Amino acid sequence: MNYGVDEHGFYGEFGGAFIPEMLWANVEELRSKYLDIMYSDSFQKAFKDLLQHYVGRPTPLYYAERLSAKYQTKIYLKREDLCHTGAHKVNNTIGQILMAKRLGKKRIIAETGAGQHGVATATVCALMGLPCIVYMGAVDIERQAPNVARMKMLGAEVRAAESGSKTLKDATNEAIRDWINHPEDTHYIIGSVVGPHPYPDMVARFQSVISEEMKWQLKQVEGREHPDYILACVGGGSNAAGAFYHYIDDERVQLIAAEAAGLGVDSGETAATSAIGTNGIIHGSRTLLMQTEDGQIVEPYSISAGLDYPGIGPMHADLISRGRAKAYSITDAEALESTLELSRLEGIIPALETSHAFACLPKMDLKPDEILIINLSGRGDKDLNTYMTAFEL
Repeated sequence: MNYGVDEHGFYGEFGGAFIPEMLWANVEELRSKYLDIMYSDSFQKAFKDLLQHYVGRPTPLYYAERLSAKYQTKIYLKREDLCHTGAHKVNNTIGQILMAKRLGKKRIIAETGAGQHGVATATVCALMGLPCIVYMGAVDIERQAPNVARMKMLGAEVRAAESGSKTLKDATNEAIRDWINHPEDTHYIIGSVVGPHPYPDMVARFQSVISEEMKWQLKQVEGREHPDYILACVGGGSNAAGAFYHYIDDERVQLIAAEAAGLGVDSGETAATSAIGTNGIIHGSRTLLMQTEDGQIVEPYSISAGLDYPGIGPMHADLISRGRAKAYSITDAEALESTLELSRLEGIIPALETSHAFACLPKMDLKPDEILIINLSGRGDKDLNTYMTAFEL
């Protein structure tokens, strides 16, 4: 089966570009040029140089000995938390800032939930000397204060989204409005594999460096390129897209997506889109979406700001719908429990988003000779206030 994107930007029945006429010129310019620019020799050289010397790639593939012993299997961690800025997000922002410069754009906008994409965007804008405006939900600004401070230190302007649930969905709405009003000089750096085509495909390609490295790193230590499982958390799903990318057509590898169940899938306080979502359109693409019968978006909830989104990327909607990927719904409590487990078994404090992937382990029927790779997408510094409250530290 073919799980890749087609020429119209669809992954099976999901994807496309459902956009207002006012955005058509912006999106069409990017769609018509992104692949030629991305795969030019000069772009690839600049991209790879920055990934190596600025981001710090390749990131290690670390054998988690004590975690492996507990679950009686072989567990490797892809250490995206060791990237500059503390998460995988910078892989994509490096790529998109280089794309924006080649398109002649002079102004950068972005949206952010947990703040990691905002920090990564502010970082590359400082690096390239471009003005940066980051839209962030008012609720997320409060619960992710350290990342807001980082963005401001890097010279970005942080604008609060005060509508709706005042979280990631609403920040994205505000960023799209800005883009409509500044079509000529502005590039919108979307942080995940969401939005109108070509964004899901472009972001996945920039993040695919994760699975590209995983293949040769696993070959070095295990003598084979493919694990039995790859686990990653999924909100929009950029870290999962990067971890899955070079294995999508390899049926020997089981792809596991960890979604945020919040207080429980049926609690009304959840972000478990694949469990309760239906086909709909959000932010320019058709995907699985939490919505009412008449198509109104249901406000999501998760303790994790980065997974607090009512949809998932169209690539993941397709993989899950066709059974190529399996989704686990992880509650806040389960994510917090796995946070402490990783911290105390391996000396690594993960981001709350990443904790959802680790919380899949007790739910899986694992064998001693199997190999798992968990994409450790971010570090936990930004969530320290939440952890301090939850664990009464």
